[in-house]
Amino acid sequence: MGEVRSFLVEEDGVTVVEIVLVLLVLIALVMIFKDQITSLMRTLMNKVSTQSGKV
Repeated sequence: MGEVRSFLVEEDGVTVVEIVLVLLVLIALVMIFKDQITSLMRTLMNKVSTQSGKV
């Protein structure tokens, strides 16, 4: 029973604040590089669609 209680009290895991901060950084990066990401995805999808006929 003491092991369960110590597991619940343990604070070594990822906290909600850390998760929110990581998400904010990822959202900011996507907003900054939106045009480059869109261009890259269009290029990749065009290659996939044109080369899928070869298979």
